[in-house]
This record gives sequence, C-alpha cells and structure tokens, in this order.
Amino acid sequence: MTTNGSRPEVLRYTAFSSDPGGGNPAGVVLDASALDDGEMLAVTAGLGYSESAFLTGPPEGLDGPEGRTYRIRYFSPRAEVPFCGHATVAAAVALAERQGPGPLLFATQAGPVPVEVTAAEDGTLRATLTSVEPHVEEVADADLAEALSALDWPAADLDPAFPPRVAYAGARHLVLAAATRARLADLDYDFARLEALMHRLDLTTVQLVWRESPTLFHVRDPFPVGGVVEDPATGAAAAAFGGYARELGLVPEDAVLTLRQGEDLGRPGELTVALRAGAAGGRVDTRGSGAAGGAH
Repeated sequence: MTTNGSRPEVLRYTAFSSDPGGGNPAGVVLDASALDDGEMLAVTAGLGYSESAFLTGPPEGLDGPEGRTYRIRYFSPRAEVPFCGHATVAAAVALAERQGPGPLLFATQAGPVPVEVTAAEDGTLRATLTSVEPHVEEVADADLAEALSALDWPAADLDPAFPPRVAYAGARHLVLAAATRARLADLDYDFARLEALMHRLDLTTVQLVWRESPTLFHVRDPFPVGGVVEDPATGAAAAAFGGYARELGLVPEDAVLTLRQGEDLGRPGELTVALRAGAAGGRVDTRGSGAAGGAH
C-alpha cells in the first residue's frame, strides 16, 4: 500500500492494549520493498516510537501459510534490532484487519516467528507470537554492579528470589527484580552510562520486574540503545522473562503469567506469557491485543 506515488504508507498501531492511548505504539509498513535501511531508520525516527516494523515478501525456502508469510525487520530511532514483540503484534493486527484472523509467519533476524491472530466477539484482535528458542546467561559481578550504579539502585533493593540474568528469546535483556513496587516506580537513570553498558553486553533492554503475586508481574524496560528512555510494552522482553522464570524454577513449567507495563508512563498495557511444558525448544508464547491509531 503506497501514498504519494511510490512512497509506502506508514501505519500507526498500538500493541498490548486495545486503547490507542495505552500499550506501545509502533509504525507498520506493510510493503517496505521500496525502502533502504536508511529510509527505514528515518521513518522510525520521524515517528518517535521505540520501534517500527517493515514487511516484505518471504525469503526463499521459508514454508509458511500461503499469502500470510513475510520477512519482517525492526528499527528503533537509532538502529535495527533483531526482534521486537510489540511491533510484531502491531504488524499482525494490521494484516488481520486486511486479510482476516488466522496464522501468520514472520521471518525475523532471530529466526521464524509464528503468530496466530484471533478475533473476540467484540471485534478486538489479539495476536499470539511464539518465540525462538530462549536461553539464560549468568551476569558478571562487575557488569551487575555497573548496571545498578547506572540505575542508581542499591543492591539491597533487589529481590533475592530473582537472580540477575541475561535472558534471550529473540533479543537479549538484563533481568533485574525490584523488591518493592516503590523501587520499580522510582526510575531515574544515567542514560549514557546504561547505554554504554548495554552496547558492550549486546542488550536490547533492561527488564525491570516486581512480582505482585505468583503469576502477576509489573515490568519496565529502559531502552537507551534505541534512543528511548523507556519502552512502554516490550513483547520480546516478556518472552525472554518467561523463559528465564521457567528455567530458574520461579514458576511452573506450565504457567500463564500476566505482565503489566506502561502504568508509570500513563500508557498501561498488558502482556500475557504462556509457558507450555514440552514446547519445542522451550519456546514461549506471548499474546496481547492491538489496535489502529497509535500516538502521534
């Protein structure tokens, strides 16, 4: 779909909320074949969103649903990122509005990501993406100390039940758990210092979490490497956190987790993380609603 002759139309969607004023907004270009990398970066920077999704035809050899399989790339205002959950949900909802609900397959830099879109009785569209195989890594003491210093978080404010780790489910995220909701709410970090550490460790966000109940978490995601202070709703980090919580035995192998994000930014959203015992490669399902009309 194009406007102004050959220029592709840039759609605005929100993900992990059915309210355009909530969740995380993303730009979506359903046919980005006419754009080069610099133009995709410029589109995202112009929108001011944390990430946008750019779709083209599927790569050769990818076996997916006919007419519903795409290559997808994600850009922040500063750089390309390997995987972005909220922009995937936004793109899936945009496609479902035009093609109808059903299965989709996206070829990402991190690997193939299947998505299933369903419609509720009220017409709300919900997308469930299945992550690539997750894994968890230890964090060096010096790197943890630097992250806490950049955040201005005393080590005593961490929840000892949730060990700091780097978690991956398409992108790398440093997981740090706050002992209290007040600690999570008080976020005023050294942007340049945290950005430098994240570049060195190849992190996409820092996943800050507080556990309200066995399956309910509040989360925040600083994103300085993308040129954004904080990401309002982060599907890639949610999937990575699900893999982390299961691998460390913090939740059952079969569990449904609710992650609330964006409340501290005035853009509340909800992410559902489903863990399935026996899932191939331990892959994690992340689902949420989406709607046209992301913030301007």
